[in-house]
Amino acid sequence: MPELHELSVAEAAAQIREGTVSPVALAEALLARIDALDGDLQAWVTIDRDAVLSAAQQREAEVQRGDSLGLIHGVPVGLKDIFYTQGMLTACGSKVYADFVPEFDATSVAKIKAAGGIILGKAVTTEFASSDPSPTRNPWNLEHTPGGSSSGSSAAVAARMVPAALGSQTGGSTCRPAAYNGIVGVKATYGRISRYGVAPLSWSLDHVGILTRTVADGALMLTVLSGADDHDPGSLREPVPDFSAQMAEHDRPPRIGLVRQYYQDYATPEMWAHTEAVANLLAEAGAEVEEIPLPDSFAVVHSFQRIVSNVECAGVHQVNHSVRAADYGPRIRAGMEMGHDH
Repeated sequence: MPELHELSVAEAAAQIREGTVSPVALAEALLARIDALDGDLQAWVTIDRDAVLSAAQQREAEVQRGDSLGLIHGVPVGLKDIFYTQGMLTACGSKVYADFVPEFDATSVAKIKAAGGIILGKAVTTEFASSDPSPTRNPWNLEHTPGGSSSGSSAAVAARMVPAALGSQTGGSTCRPAAYNGIVGVKATYGRISRYGVAPLSWSLDHVGILTRTVADGALMLTVLSGADDHDPGSLREPVPDFSAQMAEHDRPPRIGLVRQYYQDYATPEMWAHTEAVANLLAEAGAEVEEIPLPDSFAVVHSFQRIVSNVECAGVHQVNHSVRAADYGPRIRAGMEMGHDH
């Protein structure tokens, strides 16, 4: 039987439901894992141990009483430190929000709690999910970056400190650190997961991201988090399917797109050779690997994305930037100032 910190979300939820794993024991195992590793990794910024253990005790009592249990009952989840959490410091990796304690939960946080999940703590983010690097290290090689902006969330999941964590994506802030840390990153359709209560970087580009170690856990967390929200004007008004059931129904070899154009030109020879080798291994294992051409618009889409992001970030931070510009990191400040110029 795997150690408690090795359990996936789905495994932990099933065993808690069956009474073979205690939510308290699981929470204690993950806190011990954090104690053992986070001095080097620096993935976490805020953890309220008493609140974690209190929530775990409550979840355990609910199991013992035979209460109706949520999809992730008793399972701890980490939050990138841009998700508003009632009564918990939410500093967004910034001096500007160093003392900010929200009075309400982000919709995504409320959904985790409603599904029986336990908020383990706040994971390190780059400042306001932008480009100034964080102190977090890659758990597979401490000399390497874990990627950003969901640095702490990804490193914590990869290091088995938590089975799932929320991140965000405006450019590549979920998929990139998921790749760097060897885990699963889910960037759902725009609006599928409400962004209400998530500190914005660029409101027309922001997405909530999911970070797990298995695809099955990604599907489970997407089911928990999805749904329309009147508080988010970009929220998707579509029914929420059972993504786990969909995945089981479509159990077939994956179809994988390989984008050679552009990436081969800009990657180092070593990285492109590695990419091709991985694609060949996937094909040999039964996956359908197909080369995908890029549209002509791809040549300029990065520039357009940067303009939109800078302008909207400047709008979000206009008041604070006018009086506290020196408290922002150099990269986000430069982006905001370029945004003001546009």
